[in-house]
Amino acid sequence: MDTRLQRQLNTFWTNRRSRLASYGFVWLFVISLCSNFIANDQPLLVYYKGEVYSPVLFHYPATKFGGKLTTSTDYRSEFIENNINNHGWLIMPIIPYSYDTHDFQSVDPQPAPPSSRHWLGTDDQGRDILARVLYALRTSIMFGLILTSMSLTLGVSLGAVQGYFGGLIDLIGQRLIEIFSGMPTLYLLIILSSFMQPGFWGLLLVMLIFGWIKFVGVVRAEFLRARNLDYVTAAKTLGVSNRLIIFRHILPNALVATITYLPWNVIGGIMSLTSLDFLGFGMPIGSASLGEIMSQAKMNLHAPWIGLSIFFVMFILLSLLVFIGEGLRDAVDPHGDGA
Repeated sequence: MDTRLQRQLNTFWTNRRSRLASYGFVWLFVISLCSNFIANDQPLLVYYKGEVYSPVLFHYPATKFGGKLTTSTDYRSEFIENNINNHGWLIMPIIPYSYDTHDFQSVDPQPAPPSSRHWLGTDDQGRDILARVLYALRTSIMFGLILTSMSLTLGVSLGAVQGYFGGLIDLIGQRLIEIFSGMPTLYLLIILSSFMQPGFWGLLLVMLIFGWIKFVGVVRAEFLRARNLDYVTAAKTLGVSNRLIIFRHILPNALVATITYLPWNVIGGIMSLTSLDFLGFGMPIGSASLGEIMSQAKMNLHAPWIGLSIFFVMFILLSLLVFIGEGLRDAVDPHGDGA
C-alpha cells in the first residue's frame, strides 16, 4: 500500500471519535437493512402441520393456514393465529408491526404515547413510530449513498476530462457548471417533483442533475496542476495513452481530496430527500420517510414523542456522518499528520 495512503488511514483510525462514528454508522445502516426482519407484521417462521414457512420472505394465501380466502394471510387475525398455534407455532419479529401496519386493536386514541405495545408510540394513523423510523433510515441512507456514488462518478469523470484536456472542453464545462450552480436547486426539485410521479429512483435522477457539481472543481484543479508535471510528460513521451495517464497516474491523487466531500454529500442527499418529503414532494404517500415523520410531528404537537423520536434519530445520524467527515478531512489535511 502507498505510504501516504497508509499514513492517512492511520490518522483517520487513530481519531477515536471518527472511528467510533464509523462503527456506529455501519451498525445503524446494517440494522436498517434488516428492517424487514426486525419490524414486520409477517412472522419470521411458521411451523404448521409439519411444514415450515417463511412469510417474511414469501406470501402465502390464507387457505394455507386454515382460512377460507385466497388473499394474503393476515397473521394478526385471531382465527389464523389460534389455528397456527393449535397445529404448530410461529415466530414474530421483535417489533410485530411494519411501517404501514395500522394497529386497529389498540384501545388508546391515536396518536398513542409510548408503551410496551409501541415503544416509541404511534402516529395519528396508528402506525408504529419505531418501525417507520427503521424503514425510513434504510431509505434515507441508501438514497444518500447511491446519490453520492453516482454524483462522485459523474463529477470526477467530467472534472478529469476538463482538467486534463483543457482548452475548449474546459471552457464549455465551466460555463455549464456556472449555469447549474446559479439555479435555485430546491425550488427546481420541488417543481420537477410536482409534475412527475414521485418515487425513489425518479427523485434520485432529479437530484443527480445538480449533485455532481461539487466534485468537479477539486478534480479539475488537480488535473490542471498535474498534467504538466514531469512524470505525466514522461508518460506521454513514452507513448502511454491518455486514458491510462488519467486513471493510473493522476486520478488516484485527485481522489484523495475528493474523499473528504463524501460524508457531507451523503448528508446533503439525506436532507434533500427529508425536505422534499416534509413538503409533500418526495416519496409516494404512505412510504416510510424521515420527512413524513417530521410532518407528523408538526401536525401533532400534542404528541411530543413523535417530534422527540425524529429529532434524536436525525441528530444521531447526522452527527455520525459529521464526525466521519471531520476524520477524513484531518487525515488528508496537507498541513496535518495525514500529509
